[in-house]
Amino acid sequence: MLEMEAKARVDDLGLVRERLRALGAEFRGEERQEDLYFSHPVRDFAWTDEALRLRRAGGRSTMTYKGPKMEAVTKTREEFEVGVDDHEGAAAILERLGFRRVARVTKRRELYGLEGYRVMLDEVEGLGTFVEVEKATPPYRPEELVALLKRLGAAEGAMERRSYLELLLRA
Repeated sequence: MLEMEAKARVDDLGLVRERLRALGAEFRGEERQEDLYFSHPVRDFAWTDEALRLRRAGGRSTMTYKGPKMEAVTKTREEFEVGVDDHEGAAAILERLGFRRVARVTKRRELYGLEGYRVMLDEVEGLGTFVEVEKATPPYRPEELVALLKRLGAAEGAMERRSYLELLLRA
């Protein structure tokens, strides 16, 4: 599946919530997410711009592979995600196969629906607050995501193309 995603750092999530309400967004819930990222035993994901993540959120676990970013404005990339019944067992299998735990990213996320997009308000431990917009169906127009972020109050220079993992590793 192809996922189109863009995000921006924001100082005031309250202001973004107000704009979401004014635009008629649908609140879809809130959850705590814990993402555990792994490195490949023989391929450097930092070099290939890939990611392998095991996520625990809302009482369920998923494993996600993210391919390299495909264009310069957003984080459009190929993504495959599968449900995992046993979170710790999945982590143990990966480690036995030579994958190594790289970092843990923990966040509180609010989820909204707006105009065919998923909008997420994230408070990421150690990094701050962000608004992220995502679209999983065609047509893929990166400029639409950027325009929506601006409508939600993101400043021009606040766009962030790096993943939370990349930001955390650089912090």
